[in-house]
Amino acid sequence: MATIRHYGPVALLRSEASNHVIRYRNGRKVASGRGLVFWFLPERASIAEIPTDDRETTLFVKGRSQDFQDIAVQGTVMWHISDPERLAERVDFTIELENGRYQDVPVEKIEIRLAGLAEQAALQYLAEAPVHDLLDAGVAPLQARVEEALIGAPALTDIGIEVVAARLGKLAPSKELERALQTPTFEALQQKADEAVFERRALAVDKERAIAENELANRTELARREKQLISEESTNARDRAKAKAEAGQIAADAEAARIRTVEGAKAATERERIAIYSGLPAQVLLGLAARDFAGKMKAIEHLNVTPDLLATALGAFRSASAPAVTFGAKAE
Repeated sequence: MATIRHYGPVALLRSEASNHVIRYRNGRKVASGRGLVFWFLPERASIAEIPTDDRETTLFVKGRSQDFQDIAVQGTVMWHISDPERLAERVDFTIELENGRYQDVPVEKIEIRLAGLAEQAALQYLAEAPVHDLLDAGVAPLQARVEEALIGAPALTDIGIEVVAARLGKLAPSKELERALQTPTFEALQQKADEAVFERRALAVDKERAIAENELANRTELARREKQLISEESTNARDRAKAKAEAGQIAADAEAARIRTVEGAKAATERERIAIYSGLPAQVLLGLAARDFAGKMKAIEHLNVTPDLLATALGAFRSASAPAVTFGAKAE
């Protein structure tokens, strides 16, 4: 926007380099250019200021597809004024000489014209196909259609406006339609998620079953080994008992043999002694018995000798010694 300063009856206008200023005096063009600075008399002048910088106009289009489904798209249209003087002849860019503001809204009028052309092209494109095909195709074909309708359009070039590009966002169906379109995808994704959950559960069950089978196999193997160990221990115990019994039997047999040998020797000795004693007279045997008896007695506390016992002993003695005496008499 131009800056205007008043100094009494005259005023000074200073414009930016991006603005094209056209000065009129008494209805005639006396100056035209960008970034002008000049003095003028307000009561005799008329000034128009046309912006020449690139501008963006917001675009919003809501239409219906071939199958009568609401669909919307929004974006921006980049444009600039290529011929300010021609545009000034068609659109009023006159500014107020008191403060430099526009007397009308020329930029808004241009934007309305741009939006109308873009909306017409977009509505025509949306009505040519079902909503499913439009969404599958994306925004690129629609953007190309809008640029084709705006760039180089005679309705714009004839008044000195040039469209640079159009940028559109994604196609947006209505909320109800979006939910309806999302339902199959959501259900498919949910089904895949459920399948993944089921697969994880099945895998977990398989792993648990494998673990249980492994534990059962381990327990079975341990039981088998325990049974084998018990069997081996029983066999070893039986072998030890058998060996012990055999060893005892051998010892018993050896002891019995020893006893038999000793007892046999004793019996043989006894038989030999008995055989020796069997030929001795009774008096000798009696004397030997008395000797053995006397050897076994430790002390004699009392000895009673009766006359009968003494007579019997003397008689026996005489009987035992008589042959010796007779033998001695014959020797004489």
